[in-house]
Amino acid sequence: MELWQYLIIFAAGAIAGFVNVLAGGGSLLTLPMLIFLGLPATVANGTNRLGIVVQSIFAVAGFKSKGVSDFKLSLILSGPAVLGSVIGARLAIGIPDVLFEKILAVIMIGVLGLILWNPVRRKYDNVRSVEDVFHLNWAWRIAIMVFLFFTGVYGGFVQAGVGFLIIMVLNIIGRLDLVKTNSHKVFIAGINALFSLFVFMFHNKIYWIVGFILAAGNGLGGWIGSHLAVSKGERFIRIVLTLCVIGMVVKLLV
Repeated sequence: MELWQYLIIFAAGAIAGFVNVLAGGGSLLTLPMLIFLGLPATVANGTNRLGIVVQSIFAVAGFKSKGVSDFKLSLILSGPAVLGSVIGARLAIGIPDVLFEKILAVIMIGVLGLILWNPVRRKYDNVRSVEDVFHLNWAWRIAIMVFLFFTGVYGGFVQAGVGFLIIMVLNIIGRLDLVKTNSHKVFIAGINALFSLFVFMFHNKIYWIVGFILAAGNGLGGWIGSHLAVSKGERFIRIVLTLCVIGMVVKLLV
């Protein structure tokens, strides 16, 4: 790759890290971009995880510096997602690149619809916050864990848009406010990406130079995003993501 391509990767990583922490869907930019720059689809899928892991470390540190963190609860919630992520990653490894690109295009359209619909709107900001998800009854606890498992499977398979799914589980089912939800989301997404990364590493599906450059951008964006309000710049982000997704979907399908 040439210098300008590495600069694009870093910039895209920074934007994706910022977007991922504020809402989700940053991988809708970075994953197709890596494919567009010439990486095989499975390698791009694996390499993208490295950036997510680093981004999550910076984001978790940012939330902690603001006094918004509960590592014990985050670890408990990460359990079913980790199991699902390994399963999802193994599924992704076994799919031919051409088929994966078609599946990715369909997923991107679906996640774009989720971004535009945005089920977690301001009306959920006033939902009564609970200090611990496990103050809920057993039926709700089981529902949360089951949904997080399948969210982990999806995240292990493709990662793109997994943040939206985690927000929906914790904010709507768990009834946590959006600030606490986001602090748990970045932790769960990071653990999910870490364990799926191990699967891709085992199968030699990581382009390390590109991954570290992407990770540097992701980390910067994650740190900045964790220090901003959850809703700041949301409308602009949706517009940019919409244009990027449309362009990448056309590229993947043609």
